[in-house]
Amino acid sequence: MILIHNSSSTFLLSGIPGLESLHLWISIPLCFMYLVAILGNCMILFVIKTEPSLHEPMYLFLSMLALTDLGLSLCTLPTVLGIFWLDLREIGHDACFTQLFFIHCLSFLESSVLLSMAFDRFVAICRPLHYASILTNTAIGRIGLASLGRSVALIFPLPFMLKRFSYCGSSVLSHSYCLHQEVMKLACADIKANSIYGMFVIVSTVGVDSLLILFSYTLILRTVLSIASKTERLKALNTCVSHICAVLLFYTPMIGLSVIHRFGKQAPHLVQVVMGFVYLLVPPLMNPIVYSVKTKQIRDRVTRAFCH
Repeated sequence: MILIHNSSSTFLLSGIPGLESLHLWISIPLCFMYLVAILGNCMILFVIKTEPSLHEPMYLFLSMLALTDLGLSLCTLPTVLGIFWLDLREIGHDACFTQLFFIHCLSFLESSVLLSMAFDRFVAICRPLHYASILTNTAIGRIGLASLGRSVALIFPLPFMLKRFSYCGSSVLSHSYCLHQEVMKLACADIKANSIYGMFVIVSTVGVDSLLILFSYTLILRTVLSIASKTERLKALNTCVSHICAVLLFYTPMIGLSVIHRFGKQAPHLVQVVMGFVYLLVPPLMNPIVYSVKTKQIRDRVTRAFCH
Protein backbone atom coordinates (compact mmCIF):
# COMPACT_ATOMS: atom_id res chain seq x y z
CA MET A 1 0.00 0.00 0.00
CA ILE A 2 1.33 3.43 -0.93
CA LEU A 3 0.74 6.09 1.72
CA ILE A 4 -0.10 9.56 0.46
CA HIS A 5 1.45 12.40 2.44
CA ASN A 6 -0.74 15.28 3.53
CA SER A 7 -0.22 18.55 1.69
CA SER A 8 -2.09 20.49 4.38
CA SER A 9 -1.44 20.01 8.09
CA THR A 10 -4.54 21.63 9.60
CA PHE A 11 -8.32 21.76 9.33
CA LEU A 12 -10.48 24.81 10.01
CA LEU A 13 -13.36 24.31 12.44
CA SER A 14 -16.51 26.42 12.12
CA GLY A 15 -18.78 28.24 14.52
CA ILE A 16 -22.26 29.32 13.47
CA PRO A 17 -22.18 30.65 9.88
CA GLY A 18 -23.33 34.24 9.43
CA LEU A 19 -23.30 34.92 13.16
CA GLU A 20 -19.54 35.25 13.71
CA SER A 21 -19.96 38.73 15.23
CA LEU A 22 -22.26 37.25 17.87
CA HIS A 23 -20.02 34.32 18.83
CA LEU A 24 -19.07 35.84 22.16
CA TRP A 25 -22.74 36.26 23.11
CA ILE A 26 -23.63 32.79 21.82
CA SER A 27 -20.85 31.38 24.00
CA ILE A 28 -22.79 32.40 27.15
CA PRO A 29 -25.66 29.87 26.74
CA LEU A 30 -23.17 27.31 25.40
CA CYS A 31 -21.00 27.70 28.51
CA PHE A 32 -24.07 27.41 30.71
CA MET A 33 -25.11 24.19 28.94
CA TYR A 34 -21.63 22.69 29.29
CA LEU A 35 -21.51 23.69 32.96
CA VAL A 36 -24.91 22.13 33.69
CA ALA A 37 -23.97 18.96 31.76
CA ILE A 38 -20.64 18.52 33.58
CA LEU A 39 -21.93 19.37 37.06
CA GLY A 40 -25.12 17.34 36.53
CA ASN A 41 -23.29 14.18 35.52
CA CYS A 42 -20.72 14.64 38.30
CA MET A 43 -23.62 14.99 40.75
CA ILE A 44 -25.20 11.75 39.50
CA LEU A 45 -21.87 9.93 39.92
CA PHE A 46 -21.32 11.40 43.40
CA VAL A 47 -24.84 10.51 44.60
CA ILE A 48 -24.60 6.91 43.34
CA LYS A 49 -21.11 6.45 44.83
CA THR A 50 -21.96 7.86 48.27
CA GLU A 51 -25.43 6.34 48.71
CA PRO A 52 -25.22 2.58 49.50
CA SER A 53 -28.91 2.05 48.69
CA LEU A 54 -28.15 3.06 45.07
CA HIS A 55 -25.53 0.34 44.55
CA GLU A 56 -27.99 -1.62 42.43
CA PRO A 57 -27.84 -2.64 38.74
CA MET A 58 -30.13 0.15 37.50
CA TYR A 59 -28.00 2.84 39.13
CA LEU A 60 -24.69 1.23 38.19
CA PHE A 61 -25.79 1.40 34.55
CA LEU A 62 -26.87 5.00 35.16
CA SER A 63 -23.38 5.80 36.47
CA MET A 64 -21.94 4.35 33.21
CA LEU A 65 -24.27 6.65 31.26
CA ALA A 66 -23.18 9.64 33.33
CA LEU A 67 -19.48 8.81 32.80
CA THR A 68 -20.04 8.53 29.04
CA ASP A 69 -21.94 11.84 28.91
CA LEU A 70 -19.20 13.50 30.95
CA GLY A 71 -16.58 12.23 28.50
CA LEU A 72 -18.59 13.48 25.50
CA SER A 73 -18.89 16.95 27.03
CA LEU A 74 -15.18 17.17 27.80
CA CYS A 75 -14.25 15.96 24.26
CA THR A 76 -15.85 18.90 22.50
CA LEU A 77 -15.48 21.60 25.18
CA PRO A 78 -11.93 22.81 24.23
CA THR A 79 -12.58 23.30 20.51
CA VAL A 80 -16.11 24.74 20.90
CA LEU A 81 -15.10 27.35 23.47
CA GLY A 82 -11.84 28.00 21.62
CA ILE A 83 -13.86 29.07 18.56
CA PHE A 84 -16.56 31.07 20.35
CA TRP A 85 -14.20 32.78 22.82
CA LEU A 86 -10.90 33.18 20.97
CA ASP A 87 -11.73 32.41 17.32
CA LEU A 88 -9.19 29.55 17.38
CA ARG A 89 -10.39 27.66 14.32
CA GLU A 90 -7.27 25.73 13.33
CA ILE A 91 -6.81 22.14 14.48
CA GLY A 92 -3.99 19.80 13.48
CA HIS A 93 -4.80 16.56 11.69
CA ASP A 94 -3.61 14.34 14.53
CA ALA A 95 -5.56 16.35 17.12
CA CYS A 96 -8.65 16.19 14.89
CA PHE A 97 -8.35 12.43 14.39
CA THR A 98 -7.89 11.95 18.14
CA GLN A 99 -10.95 14.05 18.92
CA LEU A 100 -13.18 12.21 16.42
CA PHE A 101 -11.96 8.86 17.81
CA PHE A 102 -13.14 9.79 21.32
CA ILE A 103 -16.39 11.42 20.12
CA HIS A 104 -17.44 8.40 18.05
CA CYS A 105 -16.17 5.88 20.60
CA LEU A 106 -18.12 7.51 23.44
CA SER A 107 -21.22 7.97 21.26
CA PHE A 108 -21.36 4.27 20.41
CA LEU A 109 -20.52 3.39 24.01
CA GLU A 110 -23.57 5.42 25.07
CA SER A 111 -25.68 3.42 22.63
CA SER A 112 -24.41 0.20 24.28
CA VAL A 113 -25.13 1.55 27.77
CA LEU A 114 -28.69 2.45 26.75
CA LEU A 115 -29.13 -1.10 25.45
CA SER A 116 -27.79 -2.45 28.77
CA MET A 117 -30.28 -0.27 30.65
CA ALA A 118 -33.10 -1.63 28.47
CA PHE A 119 -31.98 -5.16 29.36
CA ASP A 120 -32.00 -4.14 33.03
CA ARG A 121 -35.62 -2.94 32.75
CA PHE A 122 -36.56 -6.11 30.83
CA VAL A 123 -35.17 -8.39 33.56
CA ALA A 124 -36.67 -6.26 36.36
CA ILE A 125 -40.18 -6.35 34.87
CA CYS A 126 -40.31 -9.66 32.97
CA ARG A 127 -38.05 -11.79 35.21
CA PRO A 128 -38.25 -10.11 38.65
CA LEU A 129 -37.50 -13.29 40.63
CA HIS A 130 -34.23 -13.80 38.73
CA TYR A 131 -33.16 -10.13 38.74
CA ALA A 132 -30.55 -10.40 41.49
CA SER A 133 -29.07 -13.64 40.13
CA ILE A 134 -28.84 -12.42 36.51
CA LEU A 135 -27.55 -8.88 37.05
CA THR A 136 -24.76 -9.49 39.54
CA ASN A 137 -21.90 -7.01 39.95
CA THR A 138 -19.68 -9.35 37.94
CA ALA A 139 -22.21 -9.53 35.10
CA ILE A 140 -22.58 -5.74 35.07
CA GLY A 141 -18.79 -5.32 34.95
CA ARG A 142 -18.56 -7.73 32.02
CA ILE A 143 -21.36 -5.92 30.17
CA GLY A 144 -19.53 -2.62 30.69
CA LEU A 145 -16.20 -4.01 29.46
CA ALA A 146 -17.85 -5.68 26.45
CA SER A 147 -19.56 -2.39 25.53
CA LEU A 148 -16.28 -0.47 25.81
CA GLY A 149 -14.40 -3.15 23.87
CA ARG A 150 -16.92 -3.11 21.03
CA SER A 151 -16.76 0.68 20.70
CA VAL A 152 -12.96 0.86 20.78
CA ALA A 153 -12.53 -2.05 18.34
CA LEU A 154 -14.94 -0.55 15.79
CA ILE A 155 -13.69 3.06 15.99
CA PHE A 156 -9.94 2.32 16.32
CA PRO A 157 -9.35 1.92 12.52
CA LEU A 158 -10.99 5.28 11.64
CA PRO A 159 -8.09 7.66 12.49
CA PHE A 160 -5.67 5.45 10.52
CA MET A 161 -8.04 5.26 7.56
CA LEU A 162 -8.20 9.07 7.53
CA LYS A 163 -4.48 9.59 8.15
CA ARG A 164 -3.49 7.88 4.89
CA PHE A 165 -5.33 10.49 2.79
CA SER A 166 -4.09 13.76 1.35
CA TYR A 167 -6.20 16.85 2.11
CA CYS A 168 -5.36 19.27 -0.67
CA GLY A 169 -8.69 21.03 -1.29
CA SER A 170 -10.90 22.88 1.15
CA SER A 171 -9.93 22.34 4.78
CA VAL A 172 -13.08 23.85 6.34
CA LEU A 173 -15.22 21.62 8.55
CA SER A 174 -18.90 22.36 9.22
CA HIS A 175 -18.79 21.91 13.00
CA SER A 176 -16.82 23.11 16.00
CA TYR A 177 -15.36 19.63 16.40
CA CYS A 178 -14.26 16.75 14.16
CA LEU A 179 -16.51 13.96 12.87
CA HIS A 180 -15.42 11.09 10.61
CA GLN A 181 -18.24 11.52 8.08
CA GLU A 182 -17.22 15.14 7.57
CA VAL A 183 -13.43 14.87 7.60
CA MET A 184 -13.42 12.08 4.99
CA LYS A 185 -15.24 14.34 2.50
CA LEU A 186 -12.23 16.71 2.49
CA ALA A 187 -9.87 14.00 1.25
CA CYS A 188 -8.43 14.21 -2.26
CA ALA A 189 -8.89 10.48 -2.82
CA ASP A 190 -11.46 7.72 -3.18
CA ILE A 191 -13.34 7.55 0.15
CA LYS A 192 -15.56 4.58 -0.74
CA ALA A 193 -13.87 2.28 1.81
CA ASN A 194 -14.33 4.87 4.59
CA SER A 195 -17.95 5.44 3.63
CA ILE A 196 -18.75 1.71 3.58
CA TYR A 197 -16.94 1.06 6.86
CA GLY A 198 -18.63 4.07 8.49
CA MET A 199 -22.05 2.75 7.43
CA PHE A 200 -21.13 -0.72 8.73
CA VAL A 201 -20.17 0.76 12.13
CA ILE A 202 -23.43 2.72 12.41
CA VAL A 203 -25.59 -0.28 11.43
CA SER A 204 -23.73 -2.70 13.74
CA THR A 205 -23.96 -0.37 16.73
CA VAL A 206 -26.78 2.17 16.61
CA GLY A 207 -28.86 0.07 14.21
CA VAL A 208 -28.59 -3.19 16.15
CA ASP A 209 -28.86 -1.51 19.57
CA SER A 210 -31.98 0.48 18.67
CA LEU A 211 -33.71 -2.64 17.31
CA LEU A 212 -32.83 -4.62 20.45
CA ILE A 213 -34.10 -1.78 22.66
CA LEU A 214 -37.36 -1.73 20.67
CA PHE A 215 -37.62 -5.52 21.04
CA SER A 216 -37.00 -5.26 24.81
CA TYR A 217 -39.78 -2.72 25.20
CA THR A 218 -42.13 -4.87 23.12
CA LEU A 219 -41.59 -7.71 25.61
CA ILE A 220 -41.87 -5.30 28.55
CA LEU A 221 -45.16 -3.88 27.24
CA ARG A 222 -46.56 -7.37 26.71
CA THR A 223 -45.68 -8.30 30.31
CA VAL A 224 -47.06 -5.04 31.73
CA LEU A 225 -50.39 -5.43 29.89
CA SER A 226 -50.79 -8.89 31.40
CA ILE A 227 -50.70 -7.43 34.93
CA ALA A 228 -54.23 -7.32 36.38
CA SER A 229 -53.85 -4.27 38.62
CA LYS A 230 -53.87 -0.89 36.84
CA THR A 231 -51.81 0.62 39.68
CA GLU A 232 -49.13 -2.05 39.27
CA ARG A 233 -49.10 -1.55 35.49
CA LEU A 234 -48.51 2.18 35.88
CA LYS A 235 -45.87 1.57 38.54
CA ALA A 236 -43.98 -0.82 36.24
CA LEU A 237 -44.15 1.57 33.27
CA ASN A 238 -43.08 4.51 35.41
CA THR A 239 -39.73 2.82 36.09
CA CYS A 240 -39.07 2.94 32.32
CA VAL A 241 -39.94 6.60 31.65
CA SER A 242 -36.47 8.00 32.39
CA HIS A 243 -34.80 5.42 30.17
CA ILE A 244 -37.24 6.01 27.30
CA CYS A 245 -36.48 9.75 27.52
CA ALA A 246 -32.72 9.04 27.46
CA VAL A 247 -33.15 6.79 24.40
CA LEU A 248 -35.13 9.44 22.51
CA LEU A 249 -32.68 12.20 23.50
CA PHE A 250 -29.76 10.17 22.17
CA TYR A 251 -31.04 8.41 19.04
CA THR A 252 -33.19 11.18 17.55
CA PRO A 253 -30.42 13.78 16.99
CA MET A 254 -27.81 11.10 16.15
CA ILE A 255 -29.95 9.57 13.38
CA GLY A 256 -30.96 13.06 12.19
CA LEU A 257 -27.33 14.20 11.91
CA SER A 258 -26.29 10.99 10.11
CA VAL A 259 -29.12 11.39 7.59
CA ILE A 260 -28.23 15.05 6.95
CA HIS A 261 -24.52 14.25 6.43
CA ARG A 262 -25.17 11.36 4.05
CA PHE A 263 -28.31 12.36 2.16
CA GLY A 264 -29.14 15.99 2.98
CA LYS A 265 -26.74 17.76 0.63
CA GLN A 266 -29.34 20.47 -0.03
CA ALA A 267 -30.03 21.10 3.68
CA PRO A 268 -29.04 24.59 4.88
CA HIS A 269 -25.62 24.67 6.52
CA LEU A 270 -27.14 26.18 9.65
CA VAL A 271 -29.33 23.06 10.07
CA GLN A 272 -26.20 20.85 10.09
CA VAL A 273 -24.53 23.06 12.69
CA VAL A 274 -27.56 23.18 14.99
CA MET A 275 -28.11 19.40 14.68
CA GLY A 276 -24.44 18.90 15.53
CA PHE A 277 -24.79 20.87 18.77
CA VAL A 278 -28.06 19.08 19.64
CA TYR A 279 -26.43 15.68 19.01
CA LEU A 280 -23.48 16.24 21.35
CA LEU A 281 -24.84 18.69 23.91
CA VAL A 282 -28.47 17.80 24.58
CA PRO A 283 -28.09 14.19 25.86
CA PRO A 284 -25.34 15.03 28.42
CA LEU A 285 -27.32 18.12 29.45
CA MET A 286 -30.75 16.51 29.78
CA ASN A 287 -29.99 12.99 31.08
CA PRO A 288 -29.02 14.12 34.63
CA ILE A 289 -32.08 16.41 34.73
CA VAL A 290 -34.45 13.66 33.55
CA TYR A 291 -33.09 11.08 36.00
CA SER A 292 -33.03 13.57 38.89
CA VAL A 293 -36.66 14.55 38.28
CA LYS A 294 -38.09 11.09 37.49
CA THR A 295 -36.07 8.86 39.88
CA LYS A 296 -37.27 9.30 43.45
CA GLN A 297 -34.17 7.86 45.13
CA ILE A 298 -31.82 10.22 43.26
CA ARG A 299 -34.19 13.18 43.67
CA ASP A 300 -34.41 12.63 47.43
CA ARG A 301 -30.64 12.26 47.79
CA VAL A 302 -29.96 15.41 45.76
CA THR A 303 -32.58 17.37 47.71
CA ARG A 304 -31.03 16.18 50.97
CA ALA A 305 -27.55 17.24 49.82
CA PHE A 306 -28.72 20.74 48.87
CA CYS A 307 -30.76 21.16 52.06
CA HIS A 308 -27.72 20.37 54.19
